[in-house]
Amino acid sequence: MTIRLLIADDQDMVRRGLRRILDHQPDIQVIGEARDGEEALDVARALRPDVALVDIRMPHMDGLEVTRQMAGTPTRVVIVTTFDLDEYVYAALRHGASGFVLKRSGAVLLAEAVRAAAAGDSLISPSITVRLLKRLVAPVPGTGAGPETLTPREIEIAAHVAEGKTNADIAAELFISSGTVKTHVASIQRKFGVRNRVGIAIRAWELGYAAGRDLR
Repeated sequence: MTIRLLIADDQDMVRRGLRRILDHQPDIQVIGEARDGEEALDVARALRPDVALVDIRMPHMDGLEVTRQMAGTPTRVVIVTTFDLDEYVYAALRHGASGFVLKRSGAVLLAEAVRAAAAGDSLISPSITVRLLKRLVAPVPGTGAGPETLTPREIEIAAHVAEGKTNADIAAELFISSGTVKTHVASIQRKFGVRNRVGIAIRAWELGYAAGRDLR
């Protein structure tokens, strides 16, 4: 299934760069562009994209307001920005964003954020995720993994997820396929009783699997 994507950014060069990266993905098609927030809403209403990649700072209407107005529509919003500020992350997620990525993120992460949003999941840039988790989550002594116990390999992968690594990163580090990582991630989600990678990361930090702690 091809993901139909709208890109909204007030800088022509940035839009062209994002389009060049994402149009080369075999499962993503850029169907429209917008130069400001108001135009983004108009284009979204006309073309009904699956996902909108929206800059947080745009003239006439910013990305947060675009996200708020798109909430409840079939189009899921991923915020993309150069500004690595926690208040933007909190505001975007409160307004219903399905992801938050930095413009300096590589092609793999940008594409994964779009795919996650299209699948009803969410993805936040790893550097932001790790920083927020370190600030908000402390290990909880004596807590179990959940309804079932994680295998040693699942504990290892959960720790990598908690450090903000993508499936491709984990696969390369552990010398396994991305498909195998995806299967393990799905199993961890089920055992932890969470809906997405952010949930895995939070639970892994609570259990002390991340930040160089003993994984066994």
